[in-house]
Amino acid sequence: MAVSFTGTWIADLSKSRFLGPMPKAVTIRIEHSDPELREEVLATRSDGGEERLLFHCSTNGGPDKCLLNGKPIRGTAQWQGDELVIESWMQFGTKEMHFCDYWPLGADGRTLTMEHRKGDLAGQMTVLERAA
Repeated sequence: MAVSFTGTWIADLSKSRFLGPMPKAVTIRIEHSDPELREEVLATRSDGGEERLLFHCSTNGGPDKCLLNGKPIRGTAQWQGDELVIESWMQFGTKEMHFCDYWPLGADGRTLTMEHRKGDLAGQMTVLERAA
């Protein structure tokens, strides 16, 4: 069975770990048809403010095929077995940050885990459930 992340995903905050402040809610809409993946994230902060981002990448491992909010960023996305590994480097002021996100899909196709196993967010994990 081919892995497909397409759908709307809602974070289960009780199962997730955040390195910064806990959001009030996270909803992610994904359009995925290999080798293209588009992710739209809406994070609602505890004060009700919202943060949105749009990420697009090619999942075939080609270097620097990633866009964040329409701007190119350095990174790759490739399959390691049944997990998609997205690695990127972004400049924040004078500091370059490294992110390495592993995406395993649960056997039932209803749970998606986005886990930072290394990089600047190592230890952060968002567990998402597929919306009905």
